[in-house]
Amino acid sequence: MALLFLLLLPLSLLLLLSFLVRPRPTKIPIKSRHVFITGGSSGIGLALAHRAAAEGARVSILARSPGKLEEARDSIRLATGVDVATFSADVRDFDAVRQAVDAAGPIDVLVCNHGVFVAQELEKQDVDGVKFMIDVNLMGTFHLIKAALPGMKNRAGRGPGSIVLMSSQAGQVGVYGYTAYSASKFGLRGLGEALQQEVIADDIHISLVFPPDTDTPGFVEEMKVRPEVTNIIAASSGAMKADEVADKTLNGIKSGSFIITCNFDGIMLSVATAGLSPQRSYLMAFFEVLAAGFMRIVALCFQWNWYGIIERRQKQKNSQKQQDPPRPKPL
Repeated sequence: MALLFLLLLPLSLLLLLSFLVRPRPTKIPIKSRHVFITGGSSGIGLALAHRAAAEGARVSILARSPGKLEEARDSIRLATGVDVATFSADVRDFDAVRQAVDAAGPIDVLVCNHGVFVAQELEKQDVDGVKFMIDVNLMGTFHLIKAALPGMKNRAGRGPGSIVLMSSQAGQVGVYGYTAYSASKFGLRGLGEALQQEVIADDIHISLVFPPDTDTPGFVEEMKVRPEVTNIIAASSGAMKADEVADKTLNGIKSGSFIITCNFDGIMLSVATAGLSPQRSYLMAFFEVLAAGFMRIVALCFQWNWYGIIERRQKQKNSQKQQDPPRPKPL
């Protein structure tokens, strides 16, 4: 009898979750759809544009630099034989964004991939730098969605649509040195969760992508100024290539996943931070329910390690200050 109960319990839970999960599973086609990608001239955005074009999508890319856009268009044409439309605009400028979106035409899949990041302790970061990250990463995404949403809602007969928000694993957990960046990326989650409820009746489906450190031109610049403590903590999740993240992202878009993870650590983070997020897969929901308590213990272990790193680093700094001879005061 006890064995039968143990067998029936998980089956009953699966049955319950198959009824509870919302929104329902869906598939987002890519072929012959209009895929609009911001930050599409390099890194993950360019890799996504290559893959979408190769799968038969009509692709538009937006970025600030006309020169980089032209290079991106040439590389996609050379690799796939497909011409993509290019639009130069700063996502902080709503009017410029709206003009680009209107010129591109109704969008089926909107990928908000733009982003900037400077890793630095808040005390050392100037207010303009903080505002720049918030304006690009968060407000820029609002601008894109506001501009594209009317056309996406009027896609009669074109099938399900998708809005993709490129966040970061620093948008799931706060990381030393990422105060402003994490704030902007955490904001995307709240945006996505609320927006999904607003657009589900229009057959538009939100996806949040949480990549780890990714080998892109922006990451190369970040590494020049990133604090040592940040390097140690972020290294625990490893790094990925832009092509790898693009593959994971496109597969997640096509499956309509609300949360798109890119590696094993990302899966664990998604379970640990599931909270009240929507979940389309009842199998993933089953795993979240079973693993939630265990993942809390794992999370506390990570926090114990991170705070230990910070404490040791601070002791080293204090010791170094005591050893350094005082500088003579100028006469």
